[in-house]
Amino acid sequence: MSSTVADETIDHGAFSALGEALETAADAFGDAASDARASAKVAAKKVKSAVGAGVYKSAYGLSFGIVFSGVFLTELLPENSNLRRGFEDGASDGIHAAKSRKTEALPHAESEAFEDEQKHHEKAPVEVK
Repeated sequence: MSSTVADETIDHGAFSALGEALETAADAFGDAASDARASAKVAAKKVKSAVGAGVYKSAYGLSFGIVFSGVFLTELLPENSNLRRGFEDGASDGIHAAKSRKTEALPHAESEAFEDEQKHHEKAPVEVK
């Protein structure tokens, strides 16, 4: 009979040890998963930052290259050249067209704000003294 009690104690101890080992493994996997998530977030931020910097530098380089080349070529041409005057007038008109598009959008927004203000004043009671 004592051998049965000893066998049960050994079995219970073995299952207890197995259960503890499984719990420890599950905790380790949980910790690893949370560490992996944190590392992935950090990596994503770094990649996003690097891509953003690359896009900015590419756009800057392209813009600088186009403008510098245009100005450089214009300065190489004789001052009375039709080609040079065409470049200069085209650049000037392009700048004015871009500015006029901005100013056309502003009065529209300002007129809507003015109309809203007028509606507000129409609804407000008038004080009589």
